[in-house]
Amino acid sequence: MDLTKAELYMLLNLLPPDRTVWLSGANLEGADLRGAQLTGASLIGAKLAGADLSEANLGDADLRDADLTSARLNWAYLRGAKLTGANLTEASLTGANLNNAKLTGANLTRANLTEADLESADPTKANLAGANLAGARLTGANLRGANLSGAIMPDGTVHD
Repeated sequence: MDLTKAELYMLLNLLPPDRTVWLSGANLEGADLRGAQLTGASLIGAKLAGADLSEANLGDADLRDADLTSARLNWAYLRGAKLTGANLTEASLTGANLNNAKLTGANLTRANLTEADLESADPTKANLAGANLAGARLTGANLRGANLSGAIMPDGTVHD
């Protein structure tokens, strides 16, 4: 599903507040979604490569298997978001709130997670090779089976 800028604007701004945004499989590559209110949105398998979602509210959103390659999610609210199997290669998540986010099997290769809050997140078996986690909060995060090779850890050290 491809949406024009006008259609996307109408969908995000004219939808009644009690309705969930459904954009599963949508092609939103390069879209400007800064500050968008997408709480609980269904974005399963959506193509968001290069999109700007900085400061967007994606709390409890379903982004399973979404393509977020090189997307900008700086200071985005992703608490409780489902990112299982999502591709976040080289995505920028500086200061993002990922509390309780499901990142199982997600690809975060070379992602920038500087100062991100991953408290109680579940990046089990996620690929974090070369990711920047400097200053990130990982309290209670489940890193079991995660690939951290070459990742910059919260204390600034590089993981072997």
